[in-house]
Amino acid sequence: MNHKIKHSQHISKHCLVCGVDNKFGLKTRFYETENNELIAVFRALDQHQSYPKITHGGISAALLDEVIGRAIMMTAGSSTFGVTIELKVRYKKPVPTCVELKAIGRITKDSGRIFEGTGELYLPGGEVAVEAEGRYLKRRIDQITSIDFAESEWFEPEEILPEGIDL
Repeated sequence: MNHKIKHSQHISKHCLVCGVDNKFGLKTRFYETENNELIAVFRALDQHQSYPKITHGGISAALLDEVIGRAIMMTAGSSTFGVTIELKVRYKKPVPTCVELKAIGRITKDSGRIFEGTGELYLPGGEVAVEAEGRYLKRRIDQITSIDFAESEWFEPEEILPEGIDL
């Protein structure tokens, strides 16, 4: 299924999931769809493996935690984050390293300060490898870190926005 893209989300310099200057990071890009879902595109490295050529389950969990927690930015803006309260992960298939992978996250309930969401990590052939659901606390960036982060490390990626992404 092709998901039409309307916007890309900010990234940072040092984050494990999206950091462009983190040499062991996933360097994930996040795209908001017209259906109010958030798609993450990334590539796990061999440094992220547990068994040979298999991505560590903690990396898969971190990616899903991020894509679900970031989904709140689609309605609350790029300076509102989801801080994890609870995350439940179900592993269905091994996730390979060194291939492009995609995940999708969405908000399923928004109760003001607390929101809930679900997400899936997809293999290149389209099968769901990992599923997650979580609860998050909404926090503004100034409630989490210094203003210096927002000014020097939180920015829109400089790349061409894809028209659509297939999952």
